[in-house]
Amino acid sequence: EVQLQASGGGLVQAGGSLRLSCAASGFTFDDYAIGWFRQAPGKEREGVSCISSSSSDGSTVYADSVKGRFTISSDNAKSTVYLQMNSLKPEDTAVYYCGALYYHCGLGSYDYWGQGTQVTVSS
Repeated sequence: EVQLQASGGGLVQAGGSLRLSCAASGFTFDDYAIGWFRQAPGKEREGVSCISSSSSDGSTVYADSVKGRFTISSDNAKSTVYLQMNSLKPEDTAVYYCGALYYHCGLGSYDYWGQGTQVTVSS
């Protein structure tokens, strides 16, 4: 059974940090890119960051809104991708989701999705 388990959300003050985790199972982790998305109430889902599979080049991409503040990384031994979020702003408040697509960010559509984790940043 394919599972993507997102965790690590919570309530933090502006300027604070959180680290989200996306634990994967049920598929060959090394062959899949993992992306983070977020959706705030009344807004469309937004791509936040993505890390391509270790089978490809492991490259990373970030939305302009989070560049320099968020860092995505992967621990292949644990089949887990992390999103380190620093200098958080109230506008980062959203439900964060992780998803998996085959091989490389931007190639094709996402095959698997996890449940969301709520991030709330207070001003």
